[in-house]
Amino acid sequence: MNNIKKTFLILIILSFFIGNISFASNETELRGKITESNQSIDDINKEIDAYKKQLASISEDADTLSNQVKQLDLTKKKLEADIALTEKQIERDNLDLELLEQEINFTELSIKERKIVLAQNIRDVYDLSNRNLVEMLVATDTLTEAWSTIDNNLSLYRAVGENIDLLETNKVDLRTKQDKISDKIKQLQDDKSKLEDQKKIVNQNVAEKNTLLKETKNQESNYNALIAQKEAVRKAFEDELRQYESELSYILDPSKIPQRGEVVFAWPLTDVLITQLFGKTVDSARLYTSGSHSGVDFRAAVGTPVFAMANGTVVDFGDTDVACNGASFGKWILIAYDNGLATTYGHLSLIKASKGQRVTAGQTVAYSGNTGHSTGPHLHVSTYPRDAVEVVGKPSLACTGKTLVQPRAATTAYLNLLDYTPKTTPSMFK
Repeated sequence: MNNIKKTFLILIILSFFIGNISFASNETELRGKITESNQSIDDINKEIDAYKKQLASISEDADTLSNQVKQLDLTKKKLEADIALTEKQIERDNLDLELLEQEINFTELSIKERKIVLAQNIRDVYDLSNRNLVEMLVATDTLTEAWSTIDNNLSLYRAVGENIDLLETNKVDLRTKQDKISDKIKQLQDDKSKLEDQKKIVNQNVAEKNTLLKETKNQESNYNALIAQKEAVRKAFEDELRQYESELSYILDPSKIPQRGEVVFAWPLTDVLITQLFGKTVDSARLYTSGSHSGVDFRAAVGTPVFAMANGTVVDFGDTDVACNGASFGKWILIAYDNGLATTYGHLSLIKASKGQRVTAGQTVAYSGNTGHSTGPHLHVSTYPRDAVEVVGKPSLACTGKTLVQPRAATTAYLNLLDYTPKTTPSMFK
C-alpha cells in the first residue's frame, strides 16, 4: 500500500515538474517578445520627442502660410507616431495579458497539486495518530529503526504545516495576479479607445490643412488677409465678452473655495510647460485688448491627453468655432469640481467626456489642440469659483447673426490656477 502511495506522489511531482518546464519555456518566449515591444516603444518615444522639439521651434517662427503648412505636416507625423506608439502599447498589453494568464494557470495548477499532496499528508498523519509509541517499538526490529520512524512522523507533521503555508501563499499570489489581469484589461481597453481618438485627430489635421490651402489658394498674401480678418473678429468678440462680464456681479464667499496655496489640483498634462501666466503680464497687454489674461496657458502639441485635475462633474462642452471661427475657445469643456472650483479647458482638438459625467483626477477628458483663437497648439485653463461661472449663449456682434455659447463669469470671479496646483519650478516656465 505504501508503495502505491509513493508511486502516486511521484507521478504528481513529475506532472508538476513537466508542467513547470513547459511554463518556463513559454514564459521565456513571452518575456522576449515583451522586451522587443518595450524597445520599439522607447524608439517611437524618441521619434515623438524629436517631433515635439521641431514643433516647439516652429511655434517661435513668424506666422506665415509656409510655417503653418510645415506645422500641420509635422503635427501629422507626430500624430502618426502617437498612433504607432499606442499600437505597440496594445501589442505589449496583449503579451502582458498572455503572460499573466499563463502565470495564473500555473498557480492554479500549483494549488491543485498542493491540495493533493496535503490531503495525502493528512491521511498519513491520521494513520499515524492511531498508533502509539509502544506499537511503533514493537513493529520495528531495533531501537534505531524506532527512532527513525518517530523522526519520520515528526517530519510528516512539519510537511503538513509547510504545505498549508505554501497553499495560502499560492492563493494570495493567485489573487494578486487576478487583480493585475483586471488592471491590464482596463489598460488595454483605454489604449484601444486612445487609438481611435488619435485616428480622429489625424483626420482633423488633414482636413485643417486642406481647408487652409483652399482658403488661401496657397498664397502668402491671401493667408495674411485671412489672419487679419480673424484677428479683427477675435478683438471684436473679446471686447463684447469683456463688456458683458464686467457688467456681471459676483461677490466671493472665501469659505466656499480652497485657500490660496492649498494644493487641490493635479496638473492637467503629463509634461508641464507654462507659456502664459494669469492676469497682467509682459505679454498680456500686447495679446489681449483687456490687457489681462483670463487663465494659464500650457504648451501642448495637438493630440496631447488632457486630464481632469480633481474629482468633479462635466457641466458642459462645446465649440465656439461653429458659430464664430477663430473668435474664442474653439472646442472647450467646463468641469465643476467637488472642491468648490471650476475650470474651462480651451483650444481642444477632441473632447472625451459628456455633459453631466462624473470624472476623477487624472482621467482623460480631452485632447489638446489649436482650435479657436490660438497662435499655436496649446491648452488654456480658466479657473473660477464653481458658483461663479455659467454656460451662456449670447448673440455675437463679432459674427453677426450667430449665437456664441461658452462659459462666462464676472471679471472679478477669475482666479489664478497656480494658486491651487503643486509648486512650480523654474523648468516649468518657457
